[in-house]
Amino acid sequence: MTRARAEMIEDTRARLIASARQAFATQGYANTSMDDFTARAGLTRGALYHHFGDKKGLLAAVVAQLDSEMDTRLQHITEQAQDPWDGFCERCRTYLRMAQDDEIQRIVLQDAPAVLGDTGSQQHCVASLRQLLEGLMQAGAIEQGPSIALAQLINGSLVNTALWIARDEHPGDRLAEGLQGLELLLRGLKQ
Repeated sequence: MTRARAEMIEDTRARLIASARQAFATQGYANTSMDDFTARAGLTRGALYHHFGDKKGLLAAVVAQLDSEMDTRLQHITEQAQDPWDGFCERCRTYLRMAQDDEIQRIVLQDAPAVLGDTGSQQHCVASLRQLLEGLMQAGAIEQGPSIALAQLINGSLVNTALWIARDEHPGDRLAEGLQGLELLLRGLKQ
């Protein structure tokens, strides 16, 4: 495949993802049509079918893009932290704060689970948490314990609390409560 062709394919995919991302965030998955995405991107339905199969496939690509952005943001927090424990705690807080972002609320926390079910992205989050917890255990920052179980518990708590925040009429109030509860939970891990 020539470089120009590869760039054209990537440009088409990027335009469809950007168009769908904007539509899903503002209107929701159920209230959008494939014609909305393709018209906004200046493309045909055939391009959408060719690159993503259908509307659900396009949603999966949008979710993958958002998951990647979220993961990059969280990884940056870990890398910039002076203290691994403080970085871990801030990473958890930031995940809850992200539940107030309109795109994340609507697409990742509401539409994706309803339409796509378990996409496997949570397993990536659990693996990342497990690795961080094992590092904290080795450093003596937290008590020794079954890292996979702790990662599952923490991830489940964060995801469910993020959903609880995103679904509320006043997510700011719930965020404050969620952050307060998170502090109590995290304190329980500390040695």
